[in-house]
Amino acid sequence: MAWLTLLLAGAFEIAFAASLKPSEGFTRLWPSVAVVAFGTAAVVTLTRALSEIPLGTAYAVFTGIGAIGSVALGILAFNEPASLARLLCIAVVVAGILGLRLTTGAA
Repeated sequence: MAWLTLLLAGAFEIAFAASLKPSEGFTRLWPSVAVVAFGTAAVVTLTRALSEIPLGTAYAVFTGIGAIGSVALGILAFNEPASLARLLCIAVVVAGILGLRLTTGAA
């Protein structure tokens, strides 16, 4: 269950990051509210996952999910480039997350 909670925290992290651009430097109310809400939800959910997953593993996976999701969202929603180099770098992050998951044990 802790790993599912960590995945949820990562999803909140993606929503947090995605809200930053539309907030336009916190000059737009509702996107700014979304930044605060999703950021808070991400940290609270991450904290719950830490009850069973080691800090280093959980935080690395959390930020990795956020990074992968933010890049994917940037490509899909904000017309950012999907170059081979960027996709290979994302593959390295995915490999790191899987490696951490496999070496941490089943929590």
